[in-house]
Amino acid sequence: MQAQKNKWMLFFMILALLCNKHNATCQELQSNILTYTEYLGIVKKFHPRIKQSNLLITAGEAELLKARGAFDPKIEVDYEKKQFKDSEYYSILNSSFKIPTWYGIEIKAGFDNSEGIYVNPQNGTPNAGLTSLGVTIPIGQGLWIDQRMTDLRKAKLQIQLSKTEQRLVAAEVLYDASVAYFDWLKAYNEIKLYENYLQFAETRYNGVLKLIDLGDKPAIDSVEAGIMIKNRKINLQEAELKLTKAKLELANFLWIENVPVELQETLIPDENLQKNIVNQLPFERIEASGNLSNDHPKIQSLQRKIEILTLDQQLKSNLLLPKIDVGYYYLSEPSYFDNYRWEDYKIGINFTFPIFLRKERGALNLAKLKLQDSKFELDLERLQLENKIKAGVTEIKALQNQMETTGSLIKDYRKMLDSEDRLFTLGESSMFLLNSRENSLITSQLSQINLENRFFNSYAHLFKILGDF
Repeated sequence: MQAQKNKWMLFFMILALLCNKHNATCQELQSNILTYTEYLGIVKKFHPRIKQSNLLITAGEAELLKARGAFDPKIEVDYEKKQFKDSEYYSILNSSFKIPTWYGIEIKAGFDNSEGIYVNPQNGTPNAGLTSLGVTIPIGQGLWIDQRMTDLRKAKLQIQLSKTEQRLVAAEVLYDASVAYFDWLKAYNEIKLYENYLQFAETRYNGVLKLIDLGDKPAIDSVEAGIMIKNRKINLQEAELKLTKAKLELANFLWIENVPVELQETLIPDENLQKNIVNQLPFERIEASGNLSNDHPKIQSLQRKIEILTLDQQLKSNLLLPKIDVGYYYLSEPSYFDNYRWEDYKIGINFTFPIFLRKERGALNLAKLKLQDSKFELDLERLQLENKIKAGVTEIKALQNQMETTGSLIKDYRKMLDSEDRLFTLGESSMFLLNSRENSLITSQLSQINLENRFFNSYAHLFKILGDF
């Protein structure tokens, strides 16, 4: 019990922080209203899936750091010594400092020292050792693009891809959270509706009893009025069950730090959400834009994937070239390194070329197919998103018209019920007709609540499609 109180104290502390930023929020908190804006703010800040999506960017940064590591300078030391029966067979030291550069060129400085009675003559060095400074240049494969350059470029694109995927995940979470909030509001409105009509039924039942005592109504009317009270109680109990389920569903999205919290019984949703949501999610901007923006996270995500696949294709194309590495190293004793001698050097050429290139051509064809497949997916996704946006806008307009019509119907049904109630009081109507009128009004009001819920869901779904929560 104490742990639950602590959770709620922490919950309202967070809301109090929001209150300090927005004066309107203070008034709402005083009336125990959890507004849609406050609710989404809590979800965005604390929900675990939102935090998980932030890890995508962190992972992308780690991949970039890993790719940059391929260009780190390296120090290499290889030392071997053999001593047997008081004879030094050999002592060989090979050390180097390598600097990889962008275009596959590698700069290398080295120091070698070899001595012993069984040292291979080609590995022999002066007594002070032998220094070298040179460069290796690929003039076939790897000059304009190689695996290191490709990995680094892909890692940079992966960070951008992670950011777009984070936006998509956030939009998905906020949409699900919005649906839970709208269902909570719907269940709350239904309970209020049934509470009101239960009170009306009880008041009417008491009135009927008085009319029966006066001899103005038959006794059977009390039975029918009592049946209506029981029906209203059943409806109210069903609505209370829906509200309990809606609160539990909403609680899935309420976290403070790493602690899940539950809704307090006195906390209620924003009953004026229909007026406020239009300001929070500007529908007019969508209508004015007309076309799908290239800033859409799904479009950007596919574009980044296409760029990554394009790099793969370029790398595979480069593998069709022969592998030719040319190296030149200037050699000198440490004490004479400042006196350049053209005749002291070491050069080398490495040439490799598969005759049929079947492996390389197959890999290139696969890369081209993957790239083409992604381009088709981008075109299809762009068309589907545009059609979904148009469908969403059309649905919202249709629901707005339906809500206006239903609102007019509610006014008409209310007039009919008021008229029937006056006739019943004058003895010119029956309990059956009065209940019938009331049921029609309740049905229209429930329809209005359902339409409002559909409107909210459609509104949120449209902004989910836009990835623009």
